[in-house]
Amino acid sequence: MTNESPRWFKSSFSENGGQCVEVATNLVAPRGVVPVRDSKNPVGPVLNVAAGSFASFVAGVKLGEFGTV
Repeated sequence: MTNESPRWFKSSFSENGGQCVEVATNLVAPRGVVPVRDSKNPVGPVLNVAAGSFASFVAGVKLGEFGTV
């Protein structure tokens, strides 16, 4: 187990509209998870997503499998 803290970041594609999530990919190797949180509420809850599931989600987004808003 590691005591490493998440290093949060938003996508460079995020605009300043406040509709963003932040991820901490530095925990993939030591913990096997990608923490995800609402950028508007940095002290709020964190969803820990399995690394493989997160990778599948990102691949689906890049392929346009979820449509557009």
